[in-house]
Amino acid sequence: MSAPIIDGKQISQDIRASIQQEVIRLKEHRFQPGLAVVLVGEDPASQVYVKNKEKACHDLGYYSEVHRLTADTSQEALLELVDKLNHQSTIHGILVQLPLPKHIHEKAVIDAIAVEKDVDGFHPVNVGNLVIGDDSLLPCTPAGVIELIKRAGVEIAGKHAVVIGRSNIVGKPVSLLLQRENATVTMCHSRTANIADLSRQADILVVAIGKANFIDASFVKPGAVVIDVGMNRLENGKLAGDVDFESVKQVSGPITPVPGGVGPMTITMLMQNTLVAAKRSHGLA
Repeated sequence: MSAPIIDGKQISQDIRASIQQEVIRLKEHRFQPGLAVVLVGEDPASQVYVKNKEKACHDLGYYSEVHRLTADTSQEALLELVDKLNHQSTIHGILVQLPLPKHIHEKAVIDAIAVEKDVDGFHPVNVGNLVIGDDSLLPCTPAGVIELIKRAGVEIAGKHAVVIGRSNIVGKPVSLLLQRENATVTMCHSRTANIADLSRQADILVVAIGKANFIDASFVKPGAVVIDVGMNRLENGKLAGDVDFESVKQVSGPITPVPGGVGPMTITMLMQNTLVAAKRSHGLA
């Protein structure tokens, strides 16, 4: 019997509807959330992401600025723009689209964004607050993963969660958020010797390794919740996750598809972070 599908698209729409109502209420206070997105160069995937973020701002009634810079823009010029946006009262969130051209040091740019406007959740202060459990702007994809699990009606507390992948963007922060929800967490990565054995112990399995269809049914305990963060382009042009969906859904519990699972949640959580940052800047949160 096939597993229930966790519909990330529908959940994302539900959250956006709530955000939209909140934005309407904020207009009574004569302000609107503002997001600035900075794109350096012409990476095709980044251009799509930026366009989608711009559309989300428009749909939700946010003030939006998109700064498109040429690939030869100097690090100094980019940092000057970030500093200007840090001091701009109409901007509550700043996102510099990654990856950046090789001559620009990503860490220097991330560190330069004001902590209270770091809606990507990548600034070391926000990361540190996440680690110690203090309030912070959360990384968007990991926050979306937790939201999907909860809205699927899954109780996280007391469960054994296995996270496959240890990136700073997904693996590490999602493991911390799962611990915050009182799960017991095991992290696996490219050097883990018995990855299949550990994976089969998971009540909740989160996969973010960037290898198409790597996880098949043999990795999954019957009934386990499976969250697939992977997004891989196959030779035939189709998208595939890190989980072999057709195989795994025969044994798993609730499972996210690719596309239509985690993907729609990332920009929605970015919009949520921008809303939170805007409210805090006006003393409303």
